[in-house]
Amino acid sequence: MTAIAGLWRFDGQPDVAADCTRMLAAQKIYGPHHGAQWDNGAVAIGRQLFRMLPEDSADRGPVECRDGQMVMVADVRLDNREELITALGLSAEKFRHACDAEILLASLNRWSEAALDRVVGDFAFALWDERRQQLMLARDFMGQKPLHYHWGKNFFAFSSMAKGLHTLPEIPYAPDEQTVAEFVALMPQSGPGSFFQDISRVEQGQIVIVSRKGVSKRSYWNPRRPERGEPGPRDWVEGVRHHLDQATRARLRGANGAVASHLSSGFDSSAVTATAARLLAAEGGRVTAFTSVPSVDPEADANDWRILDEGPLAAATAALYPNVEHVLLRTGHISPFDDFDRTFYLYERPKLNPCNWVWLRQITQEAHDRKLGIVLHGMMGDMTFSYFGMQLLPELLRQGRWVRLAQEYVGLRRETGVRLRGFAGQTFGPYLPIGLWNRLKTHFHGYHEDVFHHTAINPQRFAEMNLAARAKARDHDLSYRPRKDSFADRKWVLSRTDPGNNNKGTLGGWGVDLRDPTADRRLVEYCLSIPTDQYLVNGVARAVGKAALRDRLPDAVLDEPKRGYQASDWHIGLTGAQANAVIELDQIAGCDAAARTLDIPRLQGLLEDLPTRDWHDPLVIRAYRLALLRGMSAGHFLRKASGSNG
Repeated sequence: MTAIAGLWRFDGQPDVAADCTRMLAAQKIYGPHHGAQWDNGAVAIGRQLFRMLPEDSADRGPVECRDGQMVMVADVRLDNREELITALGLSAEKFRHACDAEILLASLNRWSEAALDRVVGDFAFALWDERRQQLMLARDFMGQKPLHYHWGKNFFAFSSMAKGLHTLPEIPYAPDEQTVAEFVALMPQSGPGSFFQDISRVEQGQIVIVSRKGVSKRSYWNPRRPERGEPGPRDWVEGVRHHLDQATRARLRGANGAVASHLSSGFDSSAVTATAARLLAAEGGRVTAFTSVPSVDPEADANDWRILDEGPLAAATAALYPNVEHVLLRTGHISPFDDFDRTFYLYERPKLNPCNWVWLRQITQEAHDRKLGIVLHGMMGDMTFSYFGMQLLPELLRQGRWVRLAQEYVGLRRETGVRLRGFAGQTFGPYLPIGLWNRLKTHFHGYHEDVFHHTAINPQRFAEMNLAARAKARDHDLSYRPRKDSFADRKWVLSRTDPGNNNKGTLGGWGVDLRDPTADRRLVEYCLSIPTDQYLVNGVARAVGKAALRDRLPDAVLDEPKRGYQASDWHIGLTGAQANAVIELDQIAGCDAAARTLDIPRLQGLLEDLPTRDWHDPLVIRAYRLALLRGMSAGHFLRKASGSNG
């Protein structure tokens, strides 16, 4: 794993090497083991290495082609090394211990940009082409590795994290208020903007080409939509198992027989934990599975659709595998405002869910303390093998397949007890005008809900920035109507998920590499090719996932109709930190950028009037867990990035 940086000065000014050295030094926390760089007087590129893979011992720095015409720095883990070595016709013996950057460069030298359709793994790289006098930057299709850049007057610079760019005096240190406002309004990050002014990010699945004339970019990841009636494998289930095994095995590289994992009551983390345990058992390896559980017994409603304590179901999965150590973590008493300063430094972006960050941070700390350098999770499972498939209903309506639609209603009534109202909303909702959809929600829910209920965005700022129109232009429906196209829905979610800063910040802060088998390109593309009517069958949602995981998960997990509710005791830490939160909010209010972006009076009122009960009420959750905590996270970022002490 690596932090990379580079600088190209078009006007021939000296000291590019010294500037690049400072950019790398600022990122040393993400790559403490070895630094190296290359320059030709006008261009300098380098990297700081964090040794995580067996082949990292062979990584000497920027890699060059034999003719010296191409030089590359890369933050990369290749998951199909052997396949690439064979396709390139390289000596398997010679390249067996080669670092991943060397194999990636050979691929780019042979196939140019087309190499990115062959490469599987997590990566961000910069390639200098001396002959063409251009830089190529790119990230993997999911953006697991971060990469930022700045086009300035007579120069171009890039670095893994923004702190590298901020060592250059020409680049201002200030927040990008547009991006932060969109974050507060829960708009997915879209476009090249970062959370810092005048700093762009290479978007996931994109190539950026830089020449003296300017910057151009294009997307290279365009998965093919399955055609209705197109023949597929005889057994989709076996295909899912194969790809999940393959993806998990690839992410065990460098584990030395021991990994950590997130383990909840759901399909995704359970599938990853179980698969890792099965694969490691053959070599005597072990999995330490961490589950967040409430600090106190939750006050559950018998009709609640959520699992407030995920410990028992997680334990059922762990019990199937003798090589899994199950560790329960109780973190509800910890303040969600703890570590705000440290997370700002490490991640360079506001945290979306501070209440979940409490237990995520504790898992990472426990893994670090146990010297487990890899933590597996299943963040993208809902978009792959455990996709619910509810978009089948509007698809059936659009296709006029009335009999199948009726069958699914009967099945959903039997399996989940769905009401006709809910079924109709899922089926017809995507085709209703937004105004009518909102009126119907208000009628049936008994209250009106809009973006100002569950976010802390300042209404005036929302209007000034025209965020409603921006959301519409990005296909983001602020009314949250059900979507009508499963393929487009999943592709939209995948293309707007950018975990790069989170992964790099965790590596820098704890020396832990977060890896997600459910985000493996081969698995994702295979699952996208599965017809929607395989995911929802006779009212059984996630049918493919349930069938595929029967060989590794307990029936209690697979047949549980409720969904886990992480950090169900989140309010304990919030209540205990009320006094400190008031101080923090006062400082946020003193920051002009925060005062413009956030509804400060509302946040102050919420903090002054904390509930004493009914913390699981949806309206309380929207106001406190969502609006207050996310607003405070964004406000702290604005305060720090603005250099304001409030």
